[in-house]
Amino acid sequence: MRAALAERRRDLSRNHHGVFQLLSLTLLLGVGQISHAQSPEDFSEADFFDDLPVVLSASRLLQPLNEAPVAVTVIDQDMIRASGFRDIPDLLRLVPGFSVAYTQFNTWTGSYHGLGDGFFRRFQVRVDGRSIYSPHNGAVYWSDLPLAIDDIERIEVVRGPDAAVYGANAFSGVINIITKSAAQVQGGFVSMQAGTKDMRGLTARYGGGDEALRYRVTASAQQRDRFEQDTAEGQFFEASQTYFVNGRLDWQLSPDADLMAQFGLSQGNWDSGSLTDSPTYRLEPREQDSRAQYLQLAYHKVESERREWRAQFYYSQNRFDANAVADFTPISIGIIDVDQYALQRRTSLDLVVNEQWTPELRGVWGGEIWRESVKSEQNYFGEGTQDGTVWRVHGNVEWRAHERVLLHAGALLEHHYLTDYDVSPRLAANITLAPGHVVRLGVSRAYRSPTFFEENGYEVFINRDGVVVDVDNVPSEGLDPERILSREIGYVGQWPKARLEMDVRLFDDDIDDFIGDAAVDVYPEDAVRPKEFQYANRGSVHSRGGEVQLRWRPLPVFDVSAYFAHVLLSTNFSDVNVGRDLPQSAPRNSWGLLARYLPGGGWEGSLFVQGAGDMKWIEDGDFTEGFTRVDARLARRWKWQGNEIEAALVGQNLGGDYSEFREPNIFESRFYGSFSVAW
Repeated sequence: MRAALAERRRDLSRNHHGVFQLLSLTLLLGVGQISHAQSPEDFSEADFFDDLPVVLSASRLLQPLNEAPVAVTVIDQDMIRASGFRDIPDLLRLVPGFSVAYTQFNTWTGSYHGLGDGFFRRFQVRVDGRSIYSPHNGAVYWSDLPLAIDDIERIEVVRGPDAAVYGANAFSGVINIITKSAAQVQGGFVSMQAGTKDMRGLTARYGGGDEALRYRVTASAQQRDRFEQDTAEGQFFEASQTYFVNGRLDWQLSPDADLMAQFGLSQGNWDSGSLTDSPTYRLEPREQDSRAQYLQLAYHKVESERREWRAQFYYSQNRFDANAVADFTPISIGIIDVDQYALQRRTSLDLVVNEQWTPELRGVWGGEIWRESVKSEQNYFGEGTQDGTVWRVHGNVEWRAHERVLLHAGALLEHHYLTDYDVSPRLAANITLAPGHVVRLGVSRAYRSPTFFEENGYEVFINRDGVVVDVDNVPSEGLDPERILSREIGYVGQWPKARLEMDVRLFDDDIDDFIGDAAVDVYPEDAVRPKEFQYANRGSVHSRGGEVQLRWRPLPVFDVSAYFAHVLLSTNFSDVNVGRDLPQSAPRNSWGLLARYLPGGGWEGSLFVQGAGDMKWIEDGDFTEGFTRVDARLARRWKWQGNEIEAALVGQNLGGDYSEFREPNIFESRFYGSFSVAW
């Protein structure tokens, strides 16, 4: 296995694409790599071992899953297609320990082992090395991310802290999205979807160029009616229309150097909120406008078989605009103009160097500096603009101390504009008990720096007479970063005769200085709402449990992925009322299964089943009851006049309705048809 991996690394360097752009050429999980013409007898043990995926996200070193210092889930193209999902966050339903929901802010949110609110706050989310979380509130604006699900090569999800590699916000894990290179998508492609809940989707892509210079351009229009419910409080609704275009250029400058350039633009027109007469909901804008753009450049150089490096620059910007007029004249407050305009920017420059010092010792080191800012008069009363600079340096080494023992060590030093200096270390060991059976022991420390809003958020509402009539949030009194000490025992096993792979993770995490908000009595004369909220370091959280992830491929035409997760949370807060919801913020038990069958003749059938227990989304979320969800997909592929065509029918949540994030967000059965042509 090691010899094969070493040969693959040499091939990658000779082909001059580099580790970062050639993840798409590494081995993938799933039957997609097995010829449909193979019989079970042709499916040898050697083939099975070769199917163990190779990942980069865990340490920025290319390594098979059983040699990674932390657990990683790989979502490949076969799984993406079989799931039937058309929204990227839904794919995280395939990862053990994740909870995913659509919120009342017309955005997605999620959590890993709980502690989730309306924002994706404790993950580092990256697209081709570009960080996409919000400096304002930590959210990931999935709805206006200019990326088509058809352009994703694979997603690697690091399950556990990885701050030793990626720094602050790699607190609970890392979601690393890797898109298809221009060389992979030459020619034209059109994909269309239509279904219930006013679902509409159109994606068009074209790729061209020659051996030295290739490009792809994608344009997409997507429409969804997420939720629309009539309740005793009034009518709740969530709907979105999003349009985007992106492009990628891959330029082979010389036999040992290449340049990648990307850009993206998106425009979103969303309806969100409530038609209730409650003061809280009257202050929520019902129409939202969102725009995003980015530019990314990456230069990769292979200096030798022992050394290569990558330098990257990117600029990203998100603009969100939502206005409302709340008329409180009947209760003598007057008219309030709500302006939730927010402009967020980030500029980043980073360098990563991979080196192989000896056959047994290799490593990666580098650094990054970025500047980010937020401008919002509504959210930062009296100041309007928040900005700061982050810099970090990191190093990780991998040492094969014995043919059965692989050791990992690494650390990252970071200076953050709000929390000063932090050091995030990690130690891990992978011990091979027998061929195909590896035990992993690891311990790491990670930090999460507060967002601008947690530290300095000051949300004030003023009527047209200039009088302050409501304050929703007040600035903190100075926050320390959240800290996590994570200990884990992992196991990766393979049974070639049974065509079975298993990944087990047992974890014990201590989180200190947890940042949460609570009601305070700063402005007792508030006219609209009688309380304000303030963020503070509230106490500690203890998380422990286990996960099992399976991949079973008894036949080349049949593939099953399954998982089970068990999570226990407890808290130690100075104010027991503040932390009372946290122990319920993760379902005690959750599980999932994705099965895919290829009967022949171009037909493909798949089934996705997900189950989760009761849980409570904290802060703006509600208690949601446990659910079981069943999705099914039936598709057929064929060729016509040289074109590759696929038609599919997808049914989502074929069982009973369930609530997401808040009680009125009822997820009902939904259906859509899909048709795509590639030439």
